[in-house]
Amino acid sequence: MAHDKDTAHTVKSYDEELALLVNTIALMGTLAETQLANAVQAMLQRDSDLANQVVAEDVKIDELEQDVHKRVVRLLALRQPVAIDLRHIVIGLKVSSDLERIADYATNLAKRSIVLNQFPLVNPVTGIVRMSRLAQELIRDVISAYIERDRDRAITTWRRDEEVDEMYISLFRELVTYMMEDPRNITACTHLMFMAKNIERIGDHVTNIAESIHFLIEGTPLRGRRSKGEMHPSP
Repeated sequence: MAHDKDTAHTVKSYDEELALLVNTIALMGTLAETQLANAVQAMLQRDSDLANQVVAEDVKIDELEQDVHKRVVRLLALRQPVAIDLRHIVIGLKVSSDLERIADYATNLAKRSIVLNQFPLVNPVTGIVRMSRLAQELIRDVISAYIERDRDRAITTWRRDEEVDEMYISLFRELVTYMMEDPRNITACTHLMFMAKNIERIGDHVTNIAESIHFLIEGTPLRGRRSKGEMHPSP
């Protein structure tokens, strides 16, 4: 009987540790989405204080990623997981890395917005806002798919990154047009190009997470290919 109690306690403790790992990653996702929203809001409202806050708070997500690393090492060392549990733990590490990169891109957006505040606002900023809102939606969806182990939602999110790519290409062309029409717009538009590229890269990391979720659930890579287009401009 004592042995059975010890076994039950060990299983419960293991399940609790896995739940804490998922919760930490979910918190990273929420913070990363908030950082992105605040960075774009700082640009739109020309609020350098908010932008500086985004830059300062990036350390919180870095700390959470380190926390995930420690939890993963402890689980691997003490529990010696196999099969689905091993995938669960290793994928958690990978997802946290993608979320940390998403937060880094949000920080880059905030830094650009501080510089942009020194120049007159140009119309293409609305394109940045639209891209950002879509990226935020995809982050929310992919984190929900991770928490709920929802394969179909992960695949849908993976496919929707094409929408981010299409917005990026359209905005890139619009910015080039603005620069050609008035050279005074070149500096501001160049910063906006880099901001658009950062959001496009955020979309790529969302697809990485979606692929990780599929592998976690199915044990196989996500097949198929999203069209990135033959012409995918970079600033």
